[in-house]
Amino acid sequence: QVQLVESGGGSVQPGGSLRLSCAASGFAGSTFMYYDMSWYLQAPGKERELVARIYSDGTITNYPDSVKGRFTISRDNAKNTVYLQMNSLKPEDTAVYYCYAQNKYYSSITYWGQGTQVTVSS
Repeated sequence: QVQLVESGGGSVQPGGSLRLSCAASGFAGSTFMYYDMSWYLQAPGKERELVARIYSDGTITNYPDSVKGRFTISRDNAKNTVYLQMNSLKPEDTAVYYCYAQNKYYSSITYWGQGTQVTVSS
């Protein structure tokens, strides 16, 4: 059974940094490498939105303007883990951050993590 477990969230002051991790388990063999991985955020009262996606070949989608230059997605296939480095955090970054996996060959095979709360406040 595939599981995505996010960690690294918490409370931080504006201008601070956090590094989110998403550890994937239950993938047979080295199949994690065949999944495109994404981070989404969902702010209170708003819809879930894409923050960043890193494809199985390492290609990264353009970040939305709201996080461009501040957030960086990366992955370590040997550790079945995807990361989101968040710098210069702003109060508007406050949200629950979710990890998402999509099979590159079978797009209907997808998984979500349970989310991790990030709160940016002075």
